[in-house]
This record gives sequence, C-alpha cells and structure tokens, in this order.
Amino acid sequence: MVDLEEKRESPNRKEFLSFFGEVVKIVIISLAIIIPVRYYLFQPFFVKGASMEPTFNDGDYVLIDEVSYSFRDPQRGEVIIFRSPQDHSQFFIKRVIGLPGEQIQVKDNKVLIYNKQNSEGFILDESEYLDSDTETLGNLRINIDDNEYFVLGDNRLHSSDSRLWGGVNRSLVTGRVLLRAWPINKIAKFEPIEYPLP
Repeated sequence: MVDLEEKRESPNRKEFLSFFGEVVKIVIISLAIIIPVRYYLFQPFFVKGASMEPTFNDGDYVLIDEVSYSFRDPQRGEVIIFRSPQDHSQFFIKRVIGLPGEQIQVKDNKVLIYNKQNSEGFILDESEYLDSDTETLGNLRINIDDNEYFVLGDNRLHSSDSRLWGGVNRSLVTGRVLLRAWPINKIAKFEPIEYPLP
C-alpha cells in the first residue's frame, strides 16, 4: 500500500515542482526586464509641494525619462527633475526657462530672454502652461553659465527656484517628466513645447 500511495503522489509532486520552476523563471525574467527599466530608463517620482501647480499637484506620480538627455540637451519648456543645487540629497521638479549661455531678466511679472539670436531680448510666451493672472515676482538679471539652466516653478508665488539660487548645473539633472501616471483621471504624456519664434 505504501508503494501505491507514493506512486500516486509522485505525479502531483512533479507537477508542483514543474509549476514552481515555471514561476521562478517568470519572476527572474520579469526582474531582468523591470530592474534595468526602473533604474536606468524610467524612474518614478512623487511630486511634493505646490511649486508646479496647476501642472502638477502634491502627490502626483510621474515617470521620468532618464535616457533622452544622454543624446540631447534639455529644451526650454520641459519639466525636469534635478538634485537641489543647495542640497544634493533633495530632488526638485521645475520647468526649464533659460538655456546655457543666455541672460534671463525677470521684470514687471515677465521673463525676458537675451541670447545670440535675440540680443535685444524677447518676452517669453508662457501662455501654454501658465494662467494669465500668474505673477512672476522678482527684479533680477542673471547670466546663465554654459553648462547651466534657469528653472522656474509654474506656481511662481510658491516656488523656490533659479530666482533664489541661480542656474542648475547640467550634472544635477536626472531627466525630464515623460508621463503623469497618477491620479488615474489625470494621466497625461508631456511633449516638448513648441514656442512661437520671437
């Protein structure tokens, strides 16, 4: 009787071991795909604070494209994640306003940009992402180094940004916001902004 019971249990044991082996293979393959994607291609971040409202709210979950900037530089209007110039352990989310080598002036609630193509300067059209009544407080004129970016929060009255601590070094930039993944009713992909020629 013992021999018969062992023979009956043996197929079940083989099926279980086969099933368990398949599960292990699936887990290993999944990790081999997910881990590189998570750590080297697209990284998730939770937005903290109100500095990017109404574009991003506190608690929004965004995916960061960490690959694009290996092949090209950040563009004006893109929303980026970067390490704080004052405390490298903190990450900030802001919008790129000024590019390397430009001069930025904040005056009368407007942002003016001076560069090689526009030596007289032009007022940056921010109507695509700012409300018409948004105030950009400050009175400054700053030269951006060749490896730095001038960044501002969309919620200008509640944003610690380049108006306070200057440009952000290219080496501190983690990547650009590619997708808002949470909340579900606000899922959106973010494309570079096409600015009208000044």
